Amino acid sequence: MTLINTSGRPFDAVLCDLDNVIRFYDLTRLARLEQLAGLAEGTTTGVAYAPETDLPLLLGKIGKEEWVETIVRGLAGEVSEPQARELGTALAEAPFRADDEVVTMLRRIRQHMPLVLVTNATLELESDLASLGLSDLAHHVVSSARVGVAKPDREIYEIAAGRARTAVERCLFVDDRLENIEAAVALGMTGVHYREPEDLRKVLALALGD
Repeated sequence: MTLINTSGRPFDAVLCDLDNVIRFYDLTRLARLEQLAGLAEGTTTGVAYAPETDLPLLLGKIGKEEWVETIVRGLAGEVSEPQARELGTALAEAPFRADDEVVTMLRRIRQHMPLVLVTNATLELESDLASLGLSDLAHHVVSSARVGVAKPDREIYEIAAGRARTAVERCLFVDDRLENIEAAVALGMTGVHYREPEDLRKVLALALGD
């Protein structure tokens, strides 16, 4: 996506995804349990992240315990119920970390313009950010579980731009999922497909004049 400079800088606010950009999960234990259960790696996440299983969680309609029970039902016939519950719990309780390099870049950019986290998240997001020491990372956080709408629905992008008090066409949107980026670009935002820190560094350097 080519940045268009209309006011001395390419954009006036940064809207950034959380998972797989800032936060990363360690699914090592889950993979080991799947192997022990005779399942292909990724079987549990395939069930857990299917829209009919995942969306109620991301819209704040259910909590993690109910989500695990839905995963258990989804794995019925694949493994025993105790194994399914262990797998679902391993996913729900997987440890996570923040990418310090990305956090450093975002803390720098927030000194120059509004930074809003826009994330499909659970009702535990606030405590998760606190545990990472990131409660103050962004000026605002737009969580799907709190606003009742999830990416790639256009409304969540409009909410985020509103929180930033910035026109949508002056927002930079960063995400690891192409469908989410395409939805943002369709509204007039500049999209960045995040795969590694360098993707973010390059675009933020344009705004900072580095």
